Amino acid sequence: MTTGAPTSASSASARPRRSRLRTFLPLGVVAWVVLEIWLLTVVAGATSGLTVFLLLLAGLVLGSAVVKRAGRRAFRNLNEALQRGGSPSGGSGNGFLMLGGLLLMIPGLISDVIGLVLLIPPVQKALGKRAERSLDRRLRAAAPGGFGDAFQQARIHRPDGKVVQGEVIRHDEPGDAPQEPRPPLTR
Repeated sequence: MTTGAPTSASSASARPRRSRLRTFLPLGVVAWVVLEIWLLTVVAGATSGLTVFLLLLAGLVLGSAVVKRAGRRAFRNLNEALQRGGSPSGGSGNGFLMLGGLLLMIPGLISDVIGLVLLIPPVQKALGKRAERSLDRRLRAAAPGGFGDAFQQARIHRPDGKVVQGEVIRHDEPGDAPQEPRPPLTR
């Protein structure tokens, strides 16, 4: 009896290929965690456990202060822009400040070094320009259309294949009595 379900041979060929990022990201995260733990044990062996604990605590305190400062700056820029009636400007460094603070808060020496490098203003400007160019290239290469088109496509291509297009309009008058709940629709 045929069920209409795809066979394993046809589903393997019809399945889209995984991106390299989705394939290697979990492996990279595991390698990074193992390297962080190994480096912490090496430093603890060379100095003492108390030194490592104090380094991690200092990173946590410094990182939280940086994130708090960057958040306040971003909020202040947003408030000033709303008062002027424009859009916020000069806020590209706040994202890298927050990322640097977050990396400082994560336990580990490698993440602390990367977080400290992200706190350097010339590095922030260079990464900001590069990120802006990359985003600009991707937006130019994207197909034309707005967010409404993307939402409409997402609704049309639902997994169950059932889409009910339409709009519900209710006319409730102030003097109408509440109606009884209606039974659910059946298929």
